[in-house]
Amino acid sequence: MSQTNWVYSRLKQGPLTALDALKEGGVFRLAARVNDLRNSGHNIITIQKDLPNGKRIAEYKLGRKRAS
Repeated sequence: MSQTNWVYSRLKQGPLTALDALKEGGVFRLAARVNDLRNSGHNIITIQKDLPNGKRIAEYKLGRKRAS
């Protein structure tokens, strides 16, 4: 299974962060794989999350299917 396919399958289960992708699927460049999926027509939403330590991370989730 390609990394892009893995990311899509994982997004179907719920939100995904870069740390989740690295730990669960060995995906180092989640943003690049999300971009690949967007270029293929998938609607993926990015949510910026502020952590207690002041850092900000991106969390991705699947949006509604785009109209044809």
